[in-house]
Amino acid sequence: MEGGLDQLRQRLAEGVPTGQADDDAVRRQWWAALATLQDHFLNGDGALQGLWLAAPLPALYEPRLLHRLQGWVWAPPQLEALLDPRAPLLPPVQAGQASSGTFRRLPLSEADGTDPLLLVITPMLQVALAVEGPPQGRRLLVRFDPPTLSAALALVDQRLQREAPEEAQALRAALQELGSLHSDDQIASRFWPRLAERLAGMAPSVTLQPLVHGGATGPGPQREAISSELALLEALTHEVRTPLATIRTLIRSLLRRADLSPLVRQRLEQIDGECSEQIDRFGLIFHAAELQRQPGSGREASTPDLARTNLSALLEQLRPSWERQLERRGLRLELALAAGLSEVLSNPTRLETMLGGLMDRFSRSLPSGACVLISLQPAGARLKLHLSSDDAMAAGNADTTSSEEGTTTVGPVLSWNPTTGSLQLSRQATQRLFHSLGGRLTERHGNGLTVFFPLA
Repeated sequence: MEGGLDQLRQRLAEGVPTGQADDDAVRRQWWAALATLQDHFLNGDGALQGLWLAAPLPALYEPRLLHRLQGWVWAPPQLEALLDPRAPLLPPVQAGQASSGTFRRLPLSEADGTDPLLLVITPMLQVALAVEGPPQGRRLLVRFDPPTLSAALALVDQRLQREAPEEAQALRAALQELGSLHSDDQIASRFWPRLAERLAGMAPSVTLQPLVHGGATGPGPQREAISSELALLEALTHEVRTPLATIRTLIRSLLRRADLSPLVRQRLEQIDGECSEQIDRFGLIFHAAELQRQPGSGREASTPDLARTNLSALLEQLRPSWERQLERRGLRLELALAAGLSEVLSNPTRLETMLGGLMDRFSRSLPSGACVLISLQPAGARLKLHLSSDDAMAAGNADTTSSEEGTTTVGPVLSWNPTTGSLQLSRQATQRLFHSLGGRLTERHGNGLTVFFPLA
């Protein structure tokens, strides 16, 4: 089909060496490229403006990006039948309507294929990603050069002009709003090493040795074995987070429908919450493994990328989601923040996820009806964040948040808690994560846990 997505992929493939990978390998490259793009090239703290086009599902999975960027998705018609063939799963947005936090649905034809495709256009970054090629000849395509991207956008415009003129107009308007685009000639030289690092960290090789136990002959094999286990852990956490993020994106598109019954809406919101919790939980495990693999990963390691952080405001921002999370477990939340607190030094983006993980870890052992007490107050040149519970039995006995007793170590960063029946970050890994965020975690059996943050 003229102007089809296969034609677009072929244009992106011009001048690229023939692929030699199988489908599993190229899919792993695709997910690594998405993670690299979102973590290192679209993670600025300033106002993010731009647009994206994807097929056959939304490729971006970071909520911040989905909220700020306008999107178009070529989705297969089977998605509509998953819920109701009379109502689209991904509701279209009228031309000219603001689309922050949503995306426009476009029909994917059989001739388009189902290989993933993504174009991202912002004032400072323009990139196209795609998977293409026959079996055993698959390849990942990543293009930054303006001529190729201009040709790709021209093919998209031709297709929209023919099939959905109002969407072509909306896309042109969105591009015009971006103004002049700036292309960094060195971006490819920065992207590919980052992608290689991501693949090296997440894709365990069959040549990696298994974990070595007491029979190791020296520190070398032990270090290699631990590195192998951490690489496997990073890969597993990535493979879990990615489909959960896709499910969450689809759930949130459903929640925008006005014809949902209260019960269906409640169930979808519960699924959304559970997905978010598990995405954050496995994200912490991934970061803990990543931090463990870095040189100088002990407590003496430096804490880069710290900035002024309003911890009081962050806790207030997290309060509603924590209350919903605890409510699902029959728990309550009390938040006591001292007035006029100073800012602290931390990484606000990662600190939000880390605090969520800390709340999850603390509350898992509490019985239904208990109350989680969180206080924030000055402590000399620091702020003291303290988590405790009003349930004396939980605080004094099976308090897995403040004691490693009864847990079994299952690797460099994880421990198994038989009381809650779940894997959790070990105390050492949790302390290391907080240290990387400028904090110092202390745990005392029966007295909850405390994190100290330095004042900015």
